[in-house]
Amino acid sequence: MIILGIETSCDETAVSIINVEKIGTKTLIKVLGNQLFSQTAIHAQYGGVFPMMAKRSHAENLIPLFTECLKEAKIFREEIKDITEEKTSTIKTILEREFELAEKLLDFAKKVSAPKIDAIAVTQGPGLEPALWVGLNFAKAISYLWNIPLIPTNHMEGHIFAGLMQKTDNDYEVTTPEMPAIALLVSGGHTQLVLSKSLQEYKVVGETRDDAVGEAFDKVARILGLPYPGGPKISKLAEKERSDNPGKKTPYSLPRPMIHSKDLNFSFSGLKTSVLYTVKKIPELTEKIKQEVAREFEDSVVDVLIAKTKSAIEQCEAKTLVLGGGVSANKEIRKKLAELAKEMDIAFFVPEISASTDNSLMIAVAGFFNFNNQKPYSGEEIKAKGNLTLN
Repeated sequence: MIILGIETSCDETAVSIINVEKIGTKTLIKVLGNQLFSQTAIHAQYGGVFPMMAKRSHAENLIPLFTECLKEAKIFREEIKDITEEKTSTIKTILEREFELAEKLLDFAKKVSAPKIDAIAVTQGPGLEPALWVGLNFAKAISYLWNIPLIPTNHMEGHIFAGLMQKTDNDYEVTTPEMPAIALLVSGGHTQLVLSKSLQEYKVVGETRDDAVGEAFDKVARILGLPYPGGPKISKLAEKERSDNPGKKTPYSLPRPMIHSKDLNFSFSGLKTSVLYTVKKIPELTEKIKQEVAREFEDSVVDVLIAKTKSAIEQCEAKTLVLGGGVSANKEIRKKLAELAKEMDIAFFVPEISASTDNSLMIAVAGFFNFNNQKPYSGEEIKAKGNLTLN
């Protein structure tokens, strides 16, 4: 089965085409095409993502990425043909918020024959709604143009499947883990503990009350005068401090918010404020001090994540731990969760670094599983949902 995946939930424009083959209990994923445009450089000068700028960038890049993806997958076929007035009018209506994208798509459709694609998986949410609408309406237009079933897909479910996508000689194999499973999802917009008693059955058992982990990393980076995106830079400084002073504590002490609370929720806003007050007391913020503060901050975050995840595993009697989300690329988080899983004698699934951040491969894979478990939707039924949940 050939699936087209489209992801535009934030500042990554991504288009993928995969071939999925079921062999017994195995699900084999062959990546036919995979194209991504990162908007990091666009938003870096502003210190964060501007939704309307992200929206415009998605609209500019979807057709070029889609074209390259079709060519990479070797299913791009040129064919000069006319588009009926009815189809032209409908596509313009679907993409009325993106007039230029509609014109580009119509021009593209007049030159390219319908490719062999069985379904289109597109991110419906959560994310920035202006950005989500661009990808969603683009997918609706293609679905209508070429009569391809459409599958709305939850971005966070995509991150869970990214963790289950294990690299093989045949690109990827999706493993069905032993249940129940706990997924720790950590990103710029989310910090969640999700219980799955069976594949694609989800219950959020813990989440942040304020800042997400990735958001806290970026805010602390700004406090330390580091450019956006700051999360990876904080981690590099923390890693260097551990390497320079192994086993030695920093001179700074930050709180571990809610680490002893009886629930499975998180809070990182106060931790960010503690960093701010700590830095304000320092006369000169040298590189060495930045390293020390970054390490103490990251240690605090990791301590809380590990404690809450351990509690979730114990309370839910989980047999599997899955890590997902953009912050899952953090080396210290990966290391400590692997140690936790080994200590508790449970399976641990973690995404490839390349598949940890927002990408369309995970959307295509999640879309495949949803296609088999629900009826495809018509375009009119699907709306972008910035606050879409997994429950």
